[in-house]
Amino acid sequence: MASFSSLHIGVSALNVSQAALNVTAHNLANVDTKGFVRQQVVVTDFQYIKWGESHLSSMQRGLGANFAEVKQVRDVFLDQAYRQEIGRQAFYESQYEAVSEIEGLFGELEGVQFQNTINDLWEALQELNRVPDSIVARASLVQTAVTFIERAETIYKQLNDYQVSLNTRIIEQVNRINEIGEEIRQLNIKIRHYESNGVENANDLRDSRNLLLDELSQMVEITYKENAAGVVTVNVEGVPFVTEDSVCLMGLMPISEETQMLKPVWVSHGYVDVFNLDSAPSSANNTDIGSLKGLLTARGYKQANYTDIPVRDRYETEKEYQDAVSEYNSKISPSVIMTVQAQFDQLVHGIVSMFNDTLCPNKEITLADGTSIKVLDEENAPVGTDMNSTMGEALFTRKNTPRYTDYQNVQIINENGDIETIEVRIFIEEDPSDNYSLYTLGEIEVNPIVLQNNSYLPLSSNDMTGAYDIKMVQKLLENWQKPFATLSPNTLTRHNISGYYTAFISELANRGEQMHEISMNQKSMVESIDNKRSEVAGVSADEELTNLIKYQHSFNAAARYINVVSEMLEHIIMRM
Repeated sequence: MASFSSLHIGVSALNVSQAALNVTAHNLANVDTKGFVRQQVVVTDFQYIKWGESHLSSMQRGLGANFAEVKQVRDVFLDQAYRQEIGRQAFYESQYEAVSEIEGLFGELEGVQFQNTINDLWEALQELNRVPDSIVARASLVQTAVTFIERAETIYKQLNDYQVSLNTRIIEQVNRINEIGEEIRQLNIKIRHYESNGVENANDLRDSRNLLLDELSQMVEITYKENAAGVVTVNVEGVPFVTEDSVCLMGLMPISEETQMLKPVWVSHGYVDVFNLDSAPSSANNTDIGSLKGLLTARGYKQANYTDIPVRDRYETEKEYQDAVSEYNSKISPSVIMTVQAQFDQLVHGIVSMFNDTLCPNKEITLADGTSIKVLDEENAPVGTDMNSTMGEALFTRKNTPRYTDYQNVQIINENGDIETIEVRIFIEEDPSDNYSLYTLGEIEVNPIVLQNNSYLPLSSNDMTGAYDIKMVQKLLENWQKPFATLSPNTLTRHNISGYYTAFISELANRGEQMHEISMNQKSMVESIDNKRSEVAGVSADEELTNLIKYQHSFNAAARYINVVSEMLEHIIMRM
């Protein structure tokens, strides 16, 4: 019996040493494998033989060592921290990439700034002021206006195209998310099957699954939990994604019938939205995680224009205005593309309105029924140099809506309190609900009549003398310098045309710098956490080589021990 136990001790030592050598060799073979986690052999005592009872000793004899399991060396808390912070890093990187792309559209970094186009329009006005009777200067102003609209339209179209092109990246990420979900489900099945005997751990399969969780956490906010059978269930944005038996796939559908932009939805949950974008992303609420949400936030949900920036004069009550500001801050402002679209369109709208309202001034009259309308102010409006001394031909016009109606008879109450019928041209107001009525990019063009014949441009006095109205150009120059708008409802500084563009580009650059700084800070944090993970879970070739030598010596020692026991038994048997 003693000889049997002695041999068992040696054999168990050989088995444990052999297993430890195999694990060490496996670690060394995967030292450069991405996602591989260092493995360790857990050795425990084998059974003990009890010989009796004594207060002096335990009266037990051990039967050697036992190979318990091969475990992974990883810290679950570091994993959770890494996956949260890398998701936040990816969110801000997506934002920064969008800002960089938009800056390129305006040419601020390539030497073809849109600022030059605005300056050309200003210089054309100054030249016309120097030689007011020059046909060449007038033609130059009209052609510069054409260039201004063409360049503005090009930039706005590129903004819209880039906004829609983000669908491609969104589709790719949604497809990859679904692939990861299916791969995790398959790994869950394999791990559960492999570990069902309760003896071995599927460590390499677990490494693959953890690598997928790392990748998934970059795209969306995830939570996960492993059950006793080794199956991991995953929630995405608080909704079950990978369950014990299935994957709830993510789908895509248009935001509305009027747009090509897509949004992720849960197909299995009744096509509800994956993300709630009704409020601005916040680090405090952990709503700024995942590159997919970053793309959706940067893109926005529609093509914005100047009407999306609340202006107090457009609202009848303070409550309506504050509600509009709140909606702007929650839906428009978080999207860099929608913000730029709205602010850029507001700049173009301001320039167009300044020219048109100066060359074709309006006045407000009260009708007999008490309502008010705007009409062409014929008393103060300049005229063209054409044969008919035409007035009311603006420099810029809407493609589908004229500036004024034809002459119409309306009834007003005159100074004497009597009802009087007058003939007027009614100004067709801009209606935010009707895009065709807006002086917005995509609907603006240089007046074809003026473009065909520059003499229709109203720059002459309406006193029937045909004299050039020098005050009109001076008034254009003065209005150019007047503040006309703020960048957003959250700022109080009103800018003139040149100052607005400078502030607009500065805000865009500051936003990009802020996103870049946050993403770089997140990158440093992620690298720090990943380094700590590597310290715990990573494979050190030097350490494993040391272990290899240690277990080799252990194996050799066990072999010598067995030889000694074998020789001892042989000696006893031969003497008997």
